[in-house]
Amino acid sequence: MSDPFAIEPYLRSTSARVEAGLTAVVESRRGVAPARLVDAMKYALLGGGKRLRPALVLASCEAHGGDVSDPSLAMRFALAMECIHTYSLVHDDLPAMDDDDLRRGRPTVHVAFDQATAVLVGDGLQSLAFAHLLAAPEPGPGELARLLADNALLMVEGQQRDIEAEHRPLGEAEVLTLMRTKTGALLAASIAGGARCAGAAAAAVYPVGLKLGLAFQIADDLLDLTADTATLGKRAGKDAAAGKATLPSLLGEQAARARAEALLAEALTALSPLGPRAAALRALARHLIDRKK
Repeated sequence: MSDPFAIEPYLRSTSARVEAGLTAVVESRRGVAPARLVDAMKYALLGGGKRLRPALVLASCEAHGGDVSDPSLAMRFALAMECIHTYSLVHDDLPAMDDDDLRRGRPTVHVAFDQATAVLVGDGLQSLAFAHLLAAPEPGPGELARLLADNALLMVEGQQRDIEAEHRPLGEAEVLTLMRTKTGALLAASIAGGARCAGAAAAAVYPVGLKLGLAFQIADDLLDLTADTATLGKRAGKDAAAGKATLPSLLGEQAARARAEALLAEALTALSPLGPRAAALRALARHLIDRKK
């Protein structure tokens, strides 16, 4: 039986806090950096989005008994994580990569501004993420920065695997490796980093996050097949049309959905010892595969 937790109000509240923090982070460059670059970074960061990774950071920290207030290390890590995630989206959307013109229901950054600015936006957000995290006054940001850097690198490696997969078929083991790196790594780092902010061992929590990351990617691939563009806020069916390597394309929709449910069940079992304080994290885990966009 699922937790009686109101996930949508929780996500709205978390998103509002995260967006206020992101605004402050990017506006800290106003008057220092070129105005067009600041405007483009702000456009990228504040263009909507589910804010799932920051929510996972905060929910994991709370589940492990940590501080999730706005001045906390957990919030600082959550903002850095969203900066890294957003940089990856800006670069993925470029014509040289996935060539997307729509993101979060709006023109992508290279369409709204230009390609060169979009490249610099991604570069700037990556640097801003680490500058903000490492400016934390409390102990521990160095370990979190290493966790973030290691998994951002895995994400980049996963993107290269995805590009190479357009030219040759992948087996199931290769698709799972692609998923673990391109998408799973940052989601796992979100949950592990949140736990670390509460004093828990990141390495002990990371495998749970990775299971959820894989389930999330399977759900995303299924949405690409079943949802429409207006609901998704990005072009529906584009991955399938491009012949992207996914579990649904290999196993079929029903088997892929069953795999996502099995991964979720394993993660929820691992989280059960945390008790009532992990209600938000458990509800978020369920939301990762039940979401409609």
